[in-house]
Amino acid sequence: MHFSAKLEEIAKAIEEMRIRGATPIARAVAEALTLEAEESRASTPDEFIREMDGAARRLLSTRPTAVSLPNAIRFVMLRVLSAYRNEASLDELRKTAIEAGREFLRRVDEAKKVIAKIGSRRIVSGDTILTHCNSSAVIAILTEAKRQGKDIKVIATETRPKFQGRLTAMQLAEAGIPVTLIVDSAARFFMKKIDKVFVGADAVASNGAVVNKVGTSMIALAAKEARVRVFVAAETYKFSPETIIGELIKIEERSPEEVAPRDFLERYPSISVRNPSFDVTPPDYIDLIITEKGVIPPQAAYLIIQSEISEVGYEDYMKYTTYLEES
Repeated sequence: MHFSAKLEEIAKAIEEMRIRGATPIARAVAEALTLEAEESRASTPDEFIREMDGAARRLLSTRPTAVSLPNAIRFVMLRVLSAYRNEASLDELRKTAIEAGREFLRRVDEAKKVIAKIGSRRIVSGDTILTHCNSSAVIAILTEAKRQGKDIKVIATETRPKFQGRLTAMQLAEAGIPVTLIVDSAARFFMKKIDKVFVGADAVASNGAVVNKVGTSMIALAAKEARVRVFVAAETYKFSPETIIGELIKIEERSPEEVAPRDFLERYPSISVRNPSFDVTPPDYIDLIITEKGVIPPQAAYLIIQSEISEVGYEDYMKYTTYLEES
């Protein structure tokens, strides 16, 4: 299947985690589909649909857990396929794809701004906040709280094995927020000093369970034990419609060499290494989920997904959900 070199470059960057995090992945996918539409060499509507379909499938194969990825694809392709069924011309199909991609990107940017404002209201001056991994939504909340003049401190886990927490620490330090970097396993040790926990999400299930960087569930459990409130910052494009019909969110496992060097693994072949990238935090461990549509209890995640589906119609939305599952 033909698709552009630029799209393949973006797909590889997602696979190799040079583009990582739910929001950057969603943006990259929308940009890739927009570029694919702009650069398409199709001469008929049928050819254009085949090209866009191939591009969507290639992007879909890159990261199984990031729900923002299929949701970005779904946002663009539902609109393109609807136009195709209505016998749109080639130029109209191209325009529909480009406009849909740009509209998704606009919504991504707007969502983060709204979440920053809503989430910052949950922070008071004097708070010490624990965060895990590298969530752009959480960083936006914390920097907005700082901008409002709130005196806060942050404890950030380093987030092994890829050390995304170091990125968080650097970004917060550059924003003038005092930050302490700790090893992941020290989270419970420091919990008695924590006022609130803020984490992001790679996916939110219809029952309110949150998929995020591995280690999140242990932090949430420690917080519940210590009666520390846990807030999840998640744009609605991270909510998984597939979970409404009983599908489970796939948990990606990455290379053992991210955990142990190759020479160690070769020297001790009887040692196996497991390296899940994510874990699932039950809704009982989460106090509130902060979205661009407002603050909800985890149990209301189903309503968010239903509102997203109703925007384009249930039948079309679930039809394309089935398409994605079969890809």
